[in-house]
Amino acid sequence: MAVRFIPSQIGHPSETPVPYTGNPVLLCWGDILLFISNTWSIVGILHPWNRWLCGELDELYPSIPNLICLALHGFLIIFQLLFLVSLPFCVVLPLGSFVLYVAAVMLANFGISRILNGGEDSLISTVNLENDKKHDEECWVFLNGVSVGKHWLQGNVNRLALTFRRPIIGVHNRTYGIIFDLIQCIIERNFCYPTVDIRNSYAVIKECLLEEKHKKVVLILHSQGAIEGGLILDWLLGEVPHDVMQKLEVYTFGSAANHFNNPHRNFASMRAAQTSGTFRPSEKAVRHIEHYADDGDFVARWGVLSFSRTQNRYMGRLFIRSGMGHLLNQHYLNSMFPLDADKRVMEMNTFIDMDVSFSSEGAVDRAREGLVEMLQNGGDGNSEFGAIVEDINSPVEPVSLKRAESVLTHKFANRKPKVRDFSRLWEYRNGGSPEN
Repeated sequence: MAVRFIPSQIGHPSETPVPYTGNPVLLCWGDILLFISNTWSIVGILHPWNRWLCGELDELYPSIPNLICLALHGFLIIFQLLFLVSLPFCVVLPLGSFVLYVAAVMLANFGISRILNGGEDSLISTVNLENDKKHDEECWVFLNGVSVGKHWLQGNVNRLALTFRRPIIGVHNRTYGIIFDLIQCIIERNFCYPTVDIRNSYAVIKECLLEEKHKKVVLILHSQGAIEGGLILDWLLGEVPHDVMQKLEVYTFGSAANHFNNPHRNFASMRAAQTSGTFRPSEKAVRHIEHYADDGDFVARWGVLSFSRTQNRYMGRLFIRSGMGHLLNQHYLNSMFPLDADKRVMEMNTFIDMDVSFSSEGAVDRAREGLVEMLQNGGDGNSEFGAIVEDINSPVEPVSLKRAESVLTHKFANRKPKVRDFSRLWEYRNGGSPEN
């Protein structure tokens, strides 16, 4: 089984203008076309729905709180669809009646969403880490994706805390129903509009970065959270000193963003990268960015998998797993960081031990053609192709000297390297830390 790997782009100043700076109307139209072309993978958002490796932490596990969340989301889907379908017929209403109708719908929608969201702007993981190594100089922040209320956000930060054995701050990107969330995604990524959730998240992340005791700030983003995280990163690059930005590391799962900026710290390092084709992480504003995506995940296909090859503006190393599923706990973390009976990440698992290939050519077509196989295999893709790790312009380098030795060993034995040799995030499992 192999993993496809896409390394981080070097970034050149003279290439085609980045898509997110274009005409917002044309960008929205492009998003609609992209949505239509990937409709076959919508089933890949929730499939597999019945693989509950972490019990109540899995979003679709049939617990009472999860069932309540699903019921409320089901009602909101129907409610919002009926509202959108009714809008053309409102042309016969007087203006005052139309305004009252829209206001009543929004008020009802907000009330139901309030049940899902609760009142907190952020949550902290509640996992007991007393017996684990302390990481007081680190700050870990998570920004969730679409349709996540308070209960699922708490489950996300607890699952991340179990995985990396560190306390996690969850900044709440509130849900207002899946359909309204999707509309919000289009507005955020095509108009670069900072919603209230983005502003709140920015304040929290900036405060963490400027706190002197923090030597490292790790930002984990999922789904719509990556759109918001990308916009937050743009703000940080414009306001925070670059030596402070060197504290930051970013990791995304199922990213829905259409861009991810990470410029060189100075002109000399950019010219050197152009000349030699290599760069050091310290030469970029953000030292480490990694993206993880399933090639059968509709949201990832609408986001990172469609834009990652746009020259110069989707920075970061991309790991593509052949499979389906978009939910953070049930699909991404259970597949990439599965836990054993003691709630520790298993040292050996299917994803991390996959062979690595370094090109995503043909991956899109293979995923479409393998839809039936993925449905039959419980969301897992074709083991023949496995996973990709790609870094579009820059050479693919292991994450440490130890991993470089592993790659050489595999090469001498005529075997392909493994995902674990290139994933920095993997080094954080069970309280560990990567080499800097």
